Amino acid sequence: MQVTANGVAIEVEERGPVGGEPLLLVMGLGMQLLGWHEGLVDAFVERGFRVVRFDNRDIGLSQSFDAEGVPNLLLGSLRHALGLAVKGPYTLADMADDAVGVLDALGIAQAHVCGASMGGMIAQRMAERAPQRVKSLTLMMTSSGSRLLPGPSLKVRGALIARPPDSADVPGIVEHYVKLYGLIGSPAFPPPIDYLRQRFDQSIRRSYRRAGTARQMVAIAADGDRSSILSRITAPTHVIHGAADVLVPVPAGRDLAARIPGATLDVIEGMGHDLPRELWHRFADAVATIAKRA
Repeated sequence: MQVTANGVAIEVEERGPVGGEPLLLVMGLGMQLLGWHEGLVDAFVERGFRVVRFDNRDIGLSQSFDAEGVPNLLLGSLRHALGLAVKGPYTLADMADDAVGVLDALGIAQAHVCGASMGGMIAQRMAERAPQRVKSLTLMMTSSGSRLLPGPSLKVRGALIARPPDSADVPGIVEHYVKLYGLIGSPAFPPPIDYLRQRFDQSIRRSYRRAGTARQMVAIAADGDRSSILSRITAPTHVIHGAADVLVPVPAGRDLAARIPGATLDVIEGMGHDLPRELWHRFADAVATIAKRA
């Protein structure tokens, strides 16, 4: 279904008992709500959560911002590397307000919030801007954005901003993302290639917005360093990070756990920048545990 959140049309799906504890899932860069695998959602539902997942603005079936044009990613990356201001059509704070707007549209006063990658950055902003709405916080494979933290290698950066094939070439786009996930995924938990192809094919046929991904990337760069807000987060917080993450290296997870008061940390050996099937129940148990602290 589609709701109006923060003045933006946002595609939302709900699963689980209406009377369950609300759990808002916030996905990462360029990823649709499908990025929260059905099996992982099932694991959350099994633990009694009313699971809410949604397409971030500019992605999936949510409102596009194509009228804002396509940003120059190379120029934006250079400005970010030099510590210069980066401007985009919207910010991560705007996207955090979208997430709060989803709760408003569904009549949810408070929710447990779990954000992955860029979704974890949005969740940080959400916990800062609307602390009364965030009952607990789980941050997965994400970062404060501090410039003191190590970043991805040039090879990984290049793969992330590489131009995929033309939008009409669905098999070519699928192979582009299969190759990317082969680079950033979990070395200890590699998914079958056919499974990856099926998932990306499903996602691309549902919606494919390369320009939206670029605008979200600029929003990340423009948001900069969130270190100064982390000490003000009051929600019980759990950080999950892969020891083998080459996109957001593990020091970022350790940094978050050190800066957020009372935060707990789970560093998982062999996990990269994805959500391996083998770890779904571990993730769900972790979210349920931090929810009980709220």
